[in-house]
Amino acid sequence: GGGQVHCDADVDPSAVVEIGAVVHAGAKIAGLVLVGSGSVVGPAVSVGANTVLHYNVALSHCDIGESCIFHHGVCLGQDGFGFLVDPKTGEVVKKPQELRVLVGSHVEIGAGSCVDRGSWRDTTIGDHTKIDNLVQIGHNVHIGKCCFLCGHVALGGSCTLGDYVVLAGKSAVKDHIKIVSQVRVAAKSGVINDITAPGDYAGFPALPAREWRRQIVEARRRDRFLNRVDLDQVGDNE
Repeated sequence: GGGQVHCDADVDPSAVVEIGAVVHAGAKIAGLVLVGSGSVVGPAVSVGANTVLHYNVALSHCDIGESCIFHHGVCLGQDGFGFLVDPKTGEVVKKPQELRVLVGSHVEIGAGSCVDRGSWRDTTIGDHTKIDNLVQIGHNVHIGKCCFLCGHVALGGSCTLGDYVVLAGKSAVKDHIKIVSQVRVAAKSGVINDITAPGDYAGFPALPAREWRRQIVEARRRDRFLNRVDLDQVGDNE
């Protein structure tokens, strides 16, 4: 394919490394993998059979399963956002980010999405999970199988998602939160407390969807009542 492959990389003869792509020493690429132009497979990264890396994918400190699809500009294995303020010096100190990202098989990740590597546990993505464009997955996150993460979803560090979880567009999950399997979270919702029961959730903070809808209806009724009171007062003053 015309790409650059280090002599110490293990690349199956059936794999294609396109022009402009780079495979570093110690990387392992299985059969029928496509490494698109501009992509980089870092040292000690493994990529399973039949996986497709489109243009400008960057992989470091990660292991990828079989039959995955990573679209343009996906980044896996970079350092997570971990810092603290040294009480003695007042300076900002970086926390070590030394673990990996483990991706199952049949996972698809959309363009521009990022998955940070772990600091105290590996970041993991389960089999058959599908991730849309421009999704941020923080360090130490665990995502189960068959989950759907829509565009602009953000997962804070160390949160845990069960299986078959759906996060709609622009929803977010606070760090260290746990969500059980079979949960759906509505668009633009914010999950700041653990979700322990399957079902639909919405709002900020995220509540069971029926409860959230009741709150919206009650708020609108209250606003209409207050508007009528204001109009009545205006009429009386006239």
